[in-house]
Amino acid sequence: MPPMRFGLSLVMCALAVCAGVVRPAAAEDDGWITIFDGSTYEGWKINETPESWKIEDGAFVANGTRSHLFYVGEHAELKNFELKIEVMTAPGSNGGIFFHTKYQDDGWPAWGYESQVNNTQGDPQKTAGLYNTVKVLEAPAEDNKWWTQHIIVEGRHVIVKVDDKVVVDFTEPEDREGTVRLSEGTIALQAHDPGSTVRYRNIRIKPLD
Repeated sequence: MPPMRFGLSLVMCALAVCAGVVRPAAAEDDGWITIFDGSTYEGWKINETPESWKIEDGAFVANGTRSHLFYVGEHAELKNFELKIEVMTAPGSNGGIFFHTKYQDDGWPAWGYESQVNNTQGDPQKTAGLYNTVKVLEAPAEDNKWWTQHIIVEGRHVIVKVDDKVVVDFTEPEDREGTVRLSEGTIALQAHDPGSTVRYRNIRIKPLD
């Protein structure tokens, strides 16, 4: 290769390397933080029935007896935030995404809200609804297809979108009591039952505080 062409090639390679380094930093400049690396449980903690979880093709796969996977990483204490998760269900599956919750060793999470994941399972409360608070009765997503569930929490206001369409727009009453309410806390993913298979991937948060 002639010297000049070789020099240009080195410059182009250097630029390519720099571009590869800059792109992730640019992705972080908009405030989004990836909290699942697609291959390990780093930053996550399973409570009961760990065999209900596995990692496959870059996704957490929930299938088995009741279990919850809690985010316990660096950014686990969330108050005002956005959360984006890509989700896919097998037919007849139930799952959920909890927020403002706390780790517990067993049982259904007692703290915070659950954004439902359910398109065709028998429970009438469908995907995106806030379980037993804002009931969505017609599923906004389909089984066997990935969708993005986007949860936004600011103050007492919660918005849940599915593929950029607003499905839930809820303002919590100031006098709400009990543990199912907004406060602060982490997120948790649900493995509901042996008949349900739910996949969760590309999990990102954006703190708004």
